[in-house]
Order: sequence, then C-alpha cells, then structure tokens
Amino acid sequence: MTPSIRLHVTAPLRAGAEIAASPAQAHYLGSVMRRGAGDPVRLFNGVDGEWQARIAFLKRDRATLAPGQLLRPQAPESDLWLVFAPLKRDATDLVAQKATELGAAALLPVFTERTNAGRVNTDRLAAIAIEAAEQCERLTVPRIEAPRQLGELLADWPDGRRLVVAVEREAGDPVPPLTGPTALLVGPEGGFTPAELDVLRRHPLVHPATLGPRILRAETAAIVGLALLQARSGG
Repeated sequence: MTPSIRLHVTAPLRAGAEIAASPAQAHYLGSVMRRGAGDPVRLFNGVDGEWQARIAFLKRDRATLAPGQLLRPQAPESDLWLVFAPLKRDATDLVAQKATELGAAALLPVFTERTNAGRVNTDRLAAIAIEAAEQCERLTVPRIEAPRQLGELLADWPDGRRLVVAVEREAGDPVPPLTGPTALLVGPEGGFTPAELDVLRRHPLVHPATLGPRILRAETAAIVGLALLQARSGG
C-alpha cells in the first residue's frame, strides 16, 4: 500500500484552490517520495481542517497542490502549553517532537539559572513541530515562542492560565486534571535552584506537582508531564 502523505500549508484550503508548495515540499514529493502529477496528498493548515488534494504540477523544486474534498473539519484541541528549559540539541529536538505528538498548543523555551544551552534555534524547532504534526495526524502545529528568562516569563504570565511546575525532591501534589488553559513547566537537568522554587511557589497561578517517585531526565519529565495532563482530561 502506498503511504499517505500529509503536508502542512499556510494557504487557505478550499475546493478548487491552487496552492504553491514550498521548494522543500516539492523536493520531498518528487525526489524522496517519488510522486508525480495526479497523485494524492492530504493538506492541513491549522484552520480549515484536513483536505484530500492532488498534485496538479510537480517539477524539481516547484509543485502546485489542488484541494478537492474536506476529510476532517477543524476540531477544538486542549489549550496546553509546554514551558521548558532548553537542553542539548538532540534532547531539545526530542522535546519539540514529542510535545507536538502529545498535543501541546505552544512551546515556550525558558532560561533558568541551571540551563546549559546558550541559545535556541526556533526555526529548527518549528520545522520539527511541523514534521511531527504531519506524521501524527494533528490538525494544528504548536506555536513556537522566542526564549525568555524565567523571571520575565513569570512577570508576564497570562491571567487565568494555571502553571503546573514539575518538581523533584520537593513536596508536590499529583498532576491535576487538565481543565481550562494550562501550562507545564519543566526545568533543566539539575532542576530549579532554591531561589527559583521560592519565586515559583509565591506565584498565584503556580501548582507544584510531582511526576512520580523517580528522578527523571528533563526531556523525559516533559513527555511524562504532558501525557499525564492529557490523560487526566481524557485527551
């Protein structure tokens, strides 16, 4: 059976439209997947649902895609953010991929006192999130925000969004059900400093939570925390 191809596009999706694929998408369709004009492809843009389309034109780095039929209407998703301290590149890439698969609506890198990574390539994370959304059949791609310092993030934290902080070796409640706007905060390898934990505990929207009896790697904690939040909500 020929594998189905899903592509994320930014153009509006409607029957009869003609959508220009990016050069990378055209290369992927023609050179990697060996597709040609007339072959099927599924498209989504995070707004208009998922559409069955066909390749109307394909040559080298140029392709035109023609949507024909709506396969799935756009549906609401959980409003869950992941706030995480950047790690080494492979681990950060893994966090972006798995957070997308687990339904995170936004990824917010945050620098803490023990963060080892000095920079974050947000374009790379966005590309990883798009590829993960294409493969896991999500209808949306999580928003990637520019990295911020922890203090700056907390000072501007939106009213009404609960911030569940994964703590280790500290008193914390079990991960709560995902009800309403929520975010999960996972610290760096080595955890938060005592001063950072004091600041977090004083914040009115912070909910310290334990992920279990074991000390987890930071990338594992992000995956487990998101899975527990989604599971508690049935998502």
